[in-house]
Amino acid sequence: MTIKEVCEKYNLSPDTLRYYERVGVIPEVNRTAGGIRDYQEEDIKWVENAVCMRDAGVPVEMLIEYVRLFKLGDDTIEARANLLKEAREQILEAKKKYDVALEKLDYKIGRYEVAVETGVLSWDKD
Repeated sequence: MTIKEVCEKYNLSPDTLRYYERVGVIPEVNRTAGGIRDYQEEDIKWVENAVCMRDAGVPVEMLIEYVRLFKLGDDTIEARANLLKEAREQILEAKKKYDVALEKLDYKIGRYEVAVETGVLSWDKD
């Protein structure tokens, strides 16, 4: 796949994709004889991982460390597992914050829906 195709598929800018490769969020991408990036299946898996993790709020630095450890081989399996566990904990903490915010939004939306029906906005529970 070309960089354009990958960017369209994952809704990324070419600059973001090049940045991910430059800093090590994804390993170096295969290139054609002319030096043009040619994303193969393995490269796409790394892009998918990066997009998923970044969308979940995992820091770039953590992804860089994961790729670095991956390149070092199987001696780093435990370290990689620990890094993923740390990322999971960060995501769970963020999820808790979103759950609290959703609960508050649901309450407010409910109060506004009652107000639409009754013409009276009240923040007291029925």
